[in-house]
Amino acid sequence: MKIIVPMAGRGSRLRPHSLTVPKPLIPVAGKPIVHRLVSDIAKVLKQPIEEVAFVLGDPAWFGDDVVQSLTELAASLGAKASIYRQDKPLGTGHAIMCAKPSLSGPAVIAYADTLIRAEFDLDPEADSVIWTKAVDNPEAYGVVKLNADDEIVELVEKPQEFVSNQAVIGIYYFKDVAILKDKLQEVLDENVMNGGEYQINDGIKRMMAEGKIFKTGTVDEWMDCGNKAITVETNGKMLGFLQTDAQETLVNASVTLENSKIIEPCFIGENVVLKDTTVGPNVSIGKGCVIENSTIKNSLIQTETSIKNANLDHAMIGNHVTYDGNFTSISIGDYSVLE
Repeated sequence: MKIIVPMAGRGSRLRPHSLTVPKPLIPVAGKPIVHRLVSDIAKVLKQPIEEVAFVLGDPAWFGDDVVQSLTELAASLGAKASIYRQDKPLGTGHAIMCAKPSLSGPAVIAYADTLIRAEFDLDPEADSVIWTKAVDNPEAYGVVKLNADDEIVELVEKPQEFVSNQAVIGIYYFKDVAILKDKLQEVLDENVMNGGEYQINDGIKRMMAEGKIFKTGTVDEWMDCGNKAITVETNGKMLGFLQTDAQETLVNASVTLENSKIIEPCFIGENVVLKDTTVGPNVSIGKGCVIENSTIKNSLIQTETSIKNANLDHAMIGNHVTYDGNFTSISIGDYSVLE
């Protein structure tokens, strides 16, 4: 099994946090988004992963440190990492085709801006499985249309009339991804574009037209990391799941507590110092932070940051920040100083 991860976008909706760190590498609950996504997909698949192919953007942005991080991620799954580049933002279909040498055999394609919780078996009769989540407002999403056999027969973008409540979340399984590759090559050759981009859906629709069987794989939780507010919310949800799973150490043994309290669930990284501070619930704090005389809840703080005299709620603070103030729901990028 292979996992293909297109992740060349700049994450503009998550600025300023994505100005210095590619969005898929921003930690949520102590681990980069793409690391959590790929690891969770591997758990759902329940079969060996032989290769993880990452489609990155400009090397000046997705540099050697990013490649090293992704190589280590693949190795942690017993897989090799393949690195490809998408030089121009020409859509989901184009991004996938940038990894053309890896598009063979069974594969999952997953976009690196979402996290999931799921437990299901892949349908052996299906040529493809599109992962979906039941939503209350399907008119705001791309959804699948099902026939009487619960096979997907159409993809409908933001339907004005009810089609189904199963929203497409951006994760796909193909029994042989080479078939999708051939159809996307047709899309590229014929210059079929929607919104000025080549889309994966145009390749999928051609597979459906040839009678390929598409089924749904419904996830229990679908957590977006698109902007600051939803990323902070996702951080809290993920901490709750990790506390229940009890499979990760959330509070590092090196944490120093001086007249301070941690209200779980929280992730507290290495060498964090808390003085006269209450942290939690639903807070992630990266390594090397020092926090004094503060109360912090429902927030996400990256590494090597100093915070004093703060009362934070639904805040997101980057790396190497110095903050001393009384604002509450703040969003501060890396290397900022507010005193």
